[in-house]
Amino acid sequence: MILIGSVGTACGTGCRCGSDPEPVSATAEEGNSEMDRSDPNVPGVSTDPTLVAALAELLAAKGDDYEPRTEHLEPDGSPTFTNRLIGETSPYLLQHAHNPVNWRAWGEEAFERARDTDRPILLSVGYSTCHWCHVMEKESFEDLEIATYINEHFIPIKVDREERPDVDDLYMTAVQVLTGRGGWPMTIVMTPHGEPFFGGTYFPPRDGVRGARRGFLSVLTELVRRYRDEPGNVVAEAQQLSQRIQSITAPQPPGDVPNARAVAATTAAIARSYDPRHGGFGRAPKFPQPSRLGLMMRYQRRSEDPRALEMSVHTLDSMANGGMYDHVGGGFHRYSTDARWLVPHFEKMLYDNAQLAVAYLEGFQLGGHPRHRRIVTEVLDYVALEMRAPGGAFYSATDADSPNPDQGGEREEGWFFTWTPDELDELLGSSAPHLRAYWDVSDRGNFEGRNILWTPRPAAEVAQERGVSEADLFAMVAEARPVLHARRATRPPPLRDDKILTAWSGLMIGAFARAALVLDRDDYETVAIEAAEFLLETLRDDEGRLMRSWLGQPRHRAYLEDYAFLIEGLLDLHETTGDVRWVREAIELQTELDAHFLHEGPNGGGYWMTADDAEELLTRDKPSSDGAVPSGNSVEAMNLLRLAELTQDDTYRTKAERLFAAFSSSITRRGPGVTRMLAALDRYTDTAREIVIVFDDDAARDRMLQEIRTRFLPNRVLCVVRADQVEAAAAVVPLVEAKVLLPNSHATAYVCERGRCERPTSDPAEFGRQIAAVRPYDPPPRPL
Repeated sequence: MILIGSVGTACGTGCRCGSDPEPVSATAEEGNSEMDRSDPNVPGVSTDPTLVAALAELLAAKGDDYEPRTEHLEPDGSPTFTNRLIGETSPYLLQHAHNPVNWRAWGEEAFERARDTDRPILLSVGYSTCHWCHVMEKESFEDLEIATYINEHFIPIKVDREERPDVDDLYMTAVQVLTGRGGWPMTIVMTPHGEPFFGGTYFPPRDGVRGARRGFLSVLTELVRRYRDEPGNVVAEAQQLSQRIQSITAPQPPGDVPNARAVAATTAAIARSYDPRHGGFGRAPKFPQPSRLGLMMRYQRRSEDPRALEMSVHTLDSMANGGMYDHVGGGFHRYSTDARWLVPHFEKMLYDNAQLAVAYLEGFQLGGHPRHRRIVTEVLDYVALEMRAPGGAFYSATDADSPNPDQGGEREEGWFFTWTPDELDELLGSSAPHLRAYWDVSDRGNFEGRNILWTPRPAAEVAQERGVSEADLFAMVAEARPVLHARRATRPPPLRDDKILTAWSGLMIGAFARAALVLDRDDYETVAIEAAEFLLETLRDDEGRLMRSWLGQPRHRAYLEDYAFLIEGLLDLHETTGDVRWVREAIELQTELDAHFLHEGPNGGGYWMTADDAEELLTRDKPSSDGAVPSGNSVEAMNLLRLAELTQDDTYRTKAERLFAAFSSSITRRGPGVTRMLAALDRYTDTAREIVIVFDDDAARDRMLQEIRTRFLPNRVLCVVRADQVEAAAAVVPLVEAKVLLPNSHATAYVCERGRCERPTSDPAEFGRQIAAVRPYDPPPRPL
């Protein structure tokens, strides 16, 4: 266990109390062996031949296709330096395995080494597709002078934030306390006991670079001086900061369960930040914020406020028209650096595309615009083609940077995705002038002399200007996309992060499952099923507990979001397939989550980020903030309500109520930061529409389902079951008990709410009327 001085105890999940199967490496083989106290062949330290040989063996095991990521290469192409990270599986850690920095992975050996040598720890946290992480690596961690100074004065530790969200969350809180903002790469300097006393994000390497008054080397030099000359002050500051972090992350006393006025108040607050010209919320940089869109659309449904619909549709359209959307290959980039959605940060994240696919799907149901349906299919087709791993789960991300052959292979952000007019003329023939106008391609370009494709003008306007019909213009676009995609595939691609994360794959399972139902796509259903089966069968440890990540082997026991997002995906899969197996699996995961993560007791409610038998860090967080990824507690609030409706077991609803009460202060005081939780609260304050369809003929079933597909029903729970399987299904989902076909019918629908049921019907039109009813807010909110 990593000790945290006088303010408590903590240790990182790299030393997870015997629960994680760690890779065999030079760092983990012997625990406290002499090898852990020796150093590899990097500058500024004494080299141990035994360790060097062990690392060389690990390097050789990578095979002939392995390409070391470093500028320090021998004449034969082999890396000059290899550090302990070569024994890791994380793509991010492996990117740094040949830095001249003496990196170690998070774990007890690193902290023991720091205590033995009385050196401060330099903690660097990032992820494999992070552009500014790459910049800092090239400028500082590949720099021999800076690396030598780090090796002589610090114990440097690298952490992949995507594998270790608990470590990232803890020290990001420290950075935000110290600087008022956060981000990656995250840089922390802390005592050998894990208490931070300095934090920041990206640092230029030296004074004056990028306009910085003080560069990274100067900052490190000053920190070393303070640690040497003022040890008492440094320790006191570290302990004070640690205590403040503990205070910030301590759960608030529970309050009353908020009512629907919190939904209206938060939606009004979000509306005040709406950009009426370009769509979206807030200023540049513009983030997609699918959780806010989801809440806005739910609010519109119950309030019938036309402005909420206008903001939702305009934002969806603006993002899809902008350069943040990949008009050739499908899928969304991370965010837009400008207010117009034109210039993106070019990395693509699985979690963004999963949530945005759902946002456009709900937008299609709410507004009925076919263009939103098209975006859903293009996003999911991209994921199915380029982001599916063997076995069916999903890769995590692709990089923003890619090699530019015109610059000797130098990695540049966005080069892979951008175009010149000459390329379009060469590839598209007579349609090129029309498509150059449609995609706003110019000789000057809009990004470093090249063109990001985007559609800033309506297609009808471009078609009229070019003297073609709108239908012909769209036909040209459809013909051009595969041609451009094939040419782009010949370019050196961005790096792909091949690790599988349970949480993010869970989000994507839900996206494919929902789209399969709404768009009637059997192929999407197959993708969702295969991914779910892979996670449930493969992401387990020897005790059967769910695991966080996979890259050839399962790593790190699962966190709250892994359970929550996977449970959500399984419930979506049940609604799509009608197979109660997925409810059974969801219940088993929920039982495991409740056993190890539930905050019990009179002042409890909600779920901790880490399990009760996980290693302790400085704090044990109970997350609620919905950022780029929703919090596990927000998703769990919805899961519990859905499980209560499916199983008719009120203990789930009680846990949801305790969760809302535990976060009542966040819901009422900082609603825009907990929009996914407010979406769950909106469902709680609404009346759940319990829908059961019993059938013995697929065509009759589909006529009923068409009424579901065309309506936005976020308050529904859906069970579709064959007539001869009702009894077996009822053993898992009591909601279907005693539901039978009406005489002379092949599909019968039952619509109930709070024990009151509509008349069973076999008429699709009557079924549509029954499910179309909306319970408005009471009292009605003010117009936005």
